[in-house]
Amino acid sequence: MNDCRGTIISPMNENIHKYKKLYLYTKIKGILFMLFNEIIFGPIKSRRLGTSLGINVLPIETKYCTFDCVYCECGWTHANQEKKAKLFTRTQIKEAMEKRFPELLEQNIIPESITFAGNGEPTIHPEFLGITEDTIKLRDTYFPNAKLTVLSNASLIKRPHVKEALYKFDNRILKLDAGSEEMFNRINRPVKKSIFKEILNELISFDGNLIIQTLFFKGEYAGQIIDNTSAEEVELWLGHLKKINPRYVMLYGLDRETPTKTLIKLSKSEIDSIAKQVRTIGIKADVYT
Repeated sequence: MNDCRGTIISPMNENIHKYKKLYLYTKIKGILFMLFNEIIFGPIKSRRLGTSLGINVLPIETKYCTFDCVYCECGWTHANQEKKAKLFTRTQIKEAMEKRFPELLEQNIIPESITFAGNGEPTIHPEFLGITEDTIKLRDTYFPNAKLTVLSNASLIKRPHVKEALYKFDNRILKLDAGSEEMFNRINRPVKKSIFKEILNELISFDGNLIIQTLFFKGEYAGQIIDNTSAEEVELWLGHLKKINPRYVMLYGLDRETPTKTLIKLSKSEIDSIAKQVRTIGIKADVYT
């Protein structure tokens, strides 16, 4: 999930060519999609995470995700993606870190965050727990002050090994893009249906020790109106936040190309107005546009 993606650790409001070495580019019907082209990318400056070193445990040639979000800069989720995806092994990922971490240390480049993101949903990797444990050991050796961060759509928390792994992260940044199940299905288009309530229950189970990220926008897709900014949607979303009680909420807007050109970016003032409502219920909120 580069944010699986919204742009959490991607440089925002910068010329894309400055970062072209980080990505593979695919142009489909005039739209430029981006995929990280290696296991370890960056570090890059993130307004949210500081100096962030990215870890992509997913394929470099295709997106691999449990969602098919209408705004995803990686493009659409492919049918039969399990057959197409060539996952890096735990050993390959560990070896990549063992090579890159000392190189960065020698150059005195010290990341503030080691961030699991990349070309889809990182927790989908069957060895996610082991990879997390390897990363922690290497982090402690080379960058002991760096926070371990994961960007996840929260769809697989119910799996015991995923939840165990998530508890090992300093920053669990988990997606909640809608207040209603109907809007969730329109925006996030989950591969597994009827998952919204399950996700909400799992988010609540963290007892507030997580960060919620939400992308706000309007538009239309497949003949259906998409708007998670309506009074009704925001009220439902705020109700979920009260139960989840996160450390804070990250609100952001569209920043990259999207698979469909029928989405509308909100102004900062529009997102600010929603953030104020979050603060009114006693939860910290930061806006990134």
